[in-house]
Amino acid sequence: SSGINAEYGYVDTVGPIDKYQAKLSGIFPSLNFTVASKADDKYPICGASSICAKVVRDQCVSEWRCPEEGMEIEKCGSGYPNDPNTKDWLRRNVDHVFGFPRFVRFSWSTAENIMAKESVGVTWDDEEEEEENIPKINLFFKNVKKESDISRHRFYHEQGLKSKNVL
Repeated sequence: SSGINAEYGYVDTVGPIDKYQAKLSGIFPSLNFTVASKADDKYPICGASSICAKVVRDQCVSEWRCPEEGMEIEKCGSGYPNDPNTKDWLRRNVDHVFGFPRFVRFSWSTAENIMAKESVGVTWDDEEEEEENIPKINLFFKNVKKESDISRHRFYHEQGLKSKNVL
């Protein structure tokens, strides 16, 4: 139905091989998979796919238009963790409250590490807390004087955001 006639797949993984093997086999039961670390080095077809993916990724990056103002994507480096230009770009473009622009994969460990060092930490309460431990809603609000007394982060100004206290 999809027009693809495949019998076998090779997957390069950085995680638990057995877990990915089982997941892929569950999603695509008619395919056989070889899941291996460094599969792009071990299997020519996987290496070729890796090169194709990099070429497509580089093309996407070169044509990316950030909806956030002031982002210089062309100076972002290769996107690989060992690239000092990529790390420098991430450090320059991390927002201390909101993290990174949409261009960045937040789950990438290099991005996570920079956010941990450069951004405000957030602790999320467990959603399964007992009802009696839930704080009252008014604890989340405080009285403020007026909008002009509040120093807002540049993100608010760049995005044209305004506070609203009346609906």
